[in-house]
Amino acid sequence: MISSQRVYCRTPIPLDDVQTDCIYRSTCLNHKFNLNKHGFPIVVNNLTNHSSIFGLIISTMIVVGGIVANPPIGMTDNGLTATAIFFATLLLWLTHTVPYMVSSITSVMLLYALGVTNSIQAAASGFSSSLVFFLLLLFLLGNTISEVNLDARLADHLLGSEDSPTRALRSLTTTLLPLAVFMPSAAARTVALIPVVRRLRASFDLSLNSDFSQTAFLILGQVNPLASVGLMTGGGMAVVTAELIHSLVGPVTWVQWALYMAPPATALYLLGAISIFALYPLDYADIPEPKDRNTTTGFNREQRIVAAVMSGTVLAWIIGSFFGVPTILPAAAAVLVLALPNIRIIRADAVANVSWNVLFLVGAMFSLLEALTNTGVVNLVINRVLETIPLNALPVFASVGILLLVAVGVRIVFSTGSAALLVVVPFALRIGEELGVNQLYLSFSLLIVIGGTTFLPFNTTSALLAYEEGPLKQRDIARFGVVTLFLSLGVIAVAWLFYWPLVSSV
Repeated sequence: MISSQRVYCRTPIPLDDVQTDCIYRSTCLNHKFNLNKHGFPIVVNNLTNHSSIFGLIISTMIVVGGIVANPPIGMTDNGLTATAIFFATLLLWLTHTVPYMVSSITSVMLLYALGVTNSIQAAASGFSSSLVFFLLLLFLLGNTISEVNLDARLADHLLGSEDSPTRALRSLTTTLLPLAVFMPSAAARTVALIPVVRRLRASFDLSLNSDFSQTAFLILGQVNPLASVGLMTGGGMAVVTAELIHSLVGPVTWVQWALYMAPPATALYLLGAISIFALYPLDYADIPEPKDRNTTTGFNREQRIVAAVMSGTVLAWIIGSFFGVPTILPAAAAVLVLALPNIRIIRADAVANVSWNVLFLVGAMFSLLEALTNTGVVNLVINRVLETIPLNALPVFASVGILLLVAVGVRIVFSTGSAALLVVVPFALRIGEELGVNQLYLSFSLLIVIGGTTFLPFNTTSALLAYEEGPLKQRDIARFGVVTLFLSLGVIAVAWLFYWPLVSSV
């Protein structure tokens, strides 16, 4: 069925100089479909589909049930209400009933209105997380790279004179691994390289729904984060795990971490990349070379400034990691420099291109997690799970396997790996100590399996960005998430039995 309607476009990262506010076009009544203006497909959502209505009705019923039902033994009334709000919000995000920003604000307001928190400030505490501000800075920097066409230069670097889409994707995959050393955050890499993927796709005159786009966004969203756990400073999950190891196990230096984790992380990344190309083979024999190349030979003033600032930012991240400098500070300094009066590459209108939906989702999830923690729901669930599993009666390898599966279950519910690690690692290490399991190995294993578990778009920021900006559906993310989970378990088994004992013996 076809209808004509006004469609607002979602383009948080600019495409060349094309800035589309709204357009009129004939549209299909589906959950998602593609529009095309000046050759650039744009993803839109239609709020009249059945899944959106279903999500709204069921989420409302969940909240009402949490208010009127009696809480189970060990759970308070506020705990049940917080749990109901959490699952209702989760359903709204899954069905995309309303924009993420709206559902996120609604969840925070419900925490206060239904008495879970005593103030608006407490309900919105998640928005004070440094991750929210760090992502905002990364969006601004990523948009700047696109605005001055540095992404086009990287695309041309990835495109050889005789390249095909398959070889271009392989070049992109190869580039991501060493880039993880200089740009630790997987979200930062995704934000920076989404414009590159768009340009590559446009160069080959491919649609947003092409196999090329699907494979590229799966690489950015789910393979890309696998490279981050190899270094102690490789993103939030690694930093959180390092802090937990320091407090619960013992000190681990940056070099020791790299010796233990860099090879397994590299192996997991390469296996993930190989799996992508095996599961989603590309066949573009009829496209022998790029359709167009847009860059000139020299760098203009703005490109030189942005390149210098970004290089300095990456260098500051690397050096600062040895001195405990928060990664948000170099990013904030970079935004400030690019916004100075004599430079003004970042202007006031740059805020309009920020993906506010993602920022509000992250902030709301932290608020919900804090509410679940403060009402005792998290501890109650973990304790009930651990009480029902007879770990003492099982062999050590079986107990470790069950702990990893429990970690996977917790990970699915949490929007950030860091939050899941904060919940799982202390309990797992406590049990591991009683069972005589090597706690350092167990900590690394939990990090790998949680890093490799992405079943829902908002399980990682990279997957969420790839889902929002690409042609991926939730089933695509879940299906490849199963692959990365099994790859993670295989890498853990090999590392635990052979590699980590070798490193420990040196």
